[in-house]
Amino acid sequence: MGPTDVILRYADYVGLPADGRRYELHRGELIVTAAPSPLHQTVAANLYRLLYPAVRARQGRVFVAPLDVILDDTTVVQPDVVFVDADRLTAITSRGIEGPPTLVVEVLSPATAAMDRRTKRQLYARYAVPFLWLIDPEARTLEAYILSAAEGYDLAVQAAGAATVTAPPFPDFALGLADLWEGTELILRP
Repeated sequence: MGPTDVILRYADYVGLPADGRRYELHRGELIVTAAPSPLHQTVAANLYRLLYPAVRARQGRVFVAPLDVILDDTTVVQPDVVFVDADRLTAITSRGIEGPPTLVVEVLSPATAAMDRRTKRQLYARYAVPFLWLIDPEARTLEAYILSAAEGYDLAVQAAGAATVTAPPFPDFALGLADLWEGTELILRP
């Protein structure tokens, strides 16, 4: 952002119109994206369904977008799936999740993949989100990252296709990627 750009805050953000677009604030800059595709939403819903038993066993909570994650007054994001472990439940308020959740998941779309991989990944590291997953439905891949001391993420797991993986922060949960892609073969691609 340049010196003459307007810095938006949470109060400005909540005043935006409910018009079907997804709004986020990245360090005061308004980011607008179109609604996700059916492929994207199918994968996000599948992940929620698959994670729910593991989250319940840990007495945490899992959410799907849209849900505000308020990292500070000028940074509000809407990850596709968010996990809050039992020791962080006080971060859940009527406004959304205030502060870093335990895990954020971004399901990549062609229009947002670069932003998810760079800008949002940097934001999550800056605000100390311990775990980040990036899921690419087109390539059928999952990358799981752990926050490192160097204000970045280290790759913990990378898997593709129909592999079964155990990814942090769920050491006792085996995620079958074939289950993640369930129903996506029915979605027409342009």
